[in-house]
Amino acid sequence: MDPDVAPRAIVAGHGAFPAGLISAVEQITGRGNALIPFSNASLGREDIESGIRELIAVHAVQVIFTDLPGGSATLAARRVQRDTPGLALVTGVGLASLIDFVFCATEMSAADAARHAAEKGRAAIVAVAV
Repeated sequence: MDPDVAPRAIVAGHGAFPAGLISAVEQITGRGNALIPFSNASLGREDIESGIRELIAVHAVQVIFTDLPGGSATLAARRVQRDTPGLALVTGVGLASLIDFVFCATEMSAADAARHAAEKGRAAIVAVAV
């Protein structure tokens, strides 16, 4: 891990999904510590929301990536977003989005980097017919 890369976003979702994505980002880019994992495993609605709020307060991040648009992490992030000006949320995140984000996050505002990452993620989804 690059010690000069500060946390820039939270990756939240089900089970080991957040940590797994961040592990892959680290293996590919060496910038995994730009992302903070948050698993909603065994947590209720209020615990997820308070956990996200705590990570934002401690790390001053302005972006949250989540796994599912209708999932509990996304719903909690949307509640946090209501009273956190400038907080960007990208849902349906994949590896391509996070790799793009860790490289763009140092050159762009957090919101612009999140938008750019979402666009890269959409472009990376391809159906290959056999």
